[in-house]
This record gives sequence, C-alpha cells and structure tokens, in this order.
Amino acid sequence: MKADTSWIIWALLSAGFAALTAIFAKVGIQNVNSDFATFIRTLVIIGVLAVILAATGNWQSPTSISGRTYVFLILSGLATGASWICYFRALQLGDAARVAPIDKMSVLLVAVFAVVFLGERLSAINWLGVTLIAGGTVLVALKA
Repeated sequence: MKADTSWIIWALLSAGFAALTAIFAKVGIQNVNSDFATFIRTLVIIGVLAVILAATGNWQSPTSISGRTYVFLILSGLATGASWICYFRALQLGDAARVAPIDKMSVLLVAVFAVVFLGERLSAINWLGVTLIAGGTVLVALKA
C-alpha cells in the first residue's frame, strides 16, 4: 500500500480499537467509580507506550521539543483526559450502543474546527458526509 494512503489502515484500526474500548469499558466500570476506571486505563496506556518507545528506540530528549509544541501537546492531553472522564461517566450511566455514537459527534466538531481554526477545506460531498454522520448519530442515540 502506498505511504500516502496508509493512514486509512491506521484510522480503521483506531475505529476498531475505539469500539472495543466502549465494550470493554462498559463491562469494566461495573462496581467501580468511573474516574478511578479512567485512572487505571491511563496507567495501562502509559505502560504500553513506555514499552513501545523502548522497543522501537523512538524516545527523544524532552529538550528537543519546542515550547509551542509542549503547549499544544499539554492542551491535547487535557482535552483527552476530559473526554475520557466524560466518556466513562456516560458509559456508566447509559448504553454503550448509544453513548459511543454520540461520542463520535467529534467527527462533526473536528470538521468544523479544522475549517475554522486550521484553514482546511471540505467539499460539498465531504460536508454531506459529515451531516449524514451527525444525523445517523442522532438516530442511533434515540431511545425507541
């Protein structure tokens, strides 16, 4: 596969693992505080990433990173943490089959934010896709 399309494989793997995250988390948060469950999940991620960095030799000196990069990585980390806390709380309170699609409304928000803040452009067909995702999310979230 060409290097310029390998992102599709990684994105599909991400979607698959995200789906497993919802199922495993829904089972795992029974009888445990959702914030503590998020803490355990975070420790596991840190451990796995430490092993990956060590195994691949991709560790880099913290001083090689610019201040601007640190600011945005810290902001990203804070947003991720807030997202996980909210996601686990929602899973504890609601059905995984309805919580996860609402969480994926991030697709709509990423499209809007990318256009507004990053200057990216989406075609009419791209916007139609985003709109259909949003509509589908609402339909899946409805309690019938």
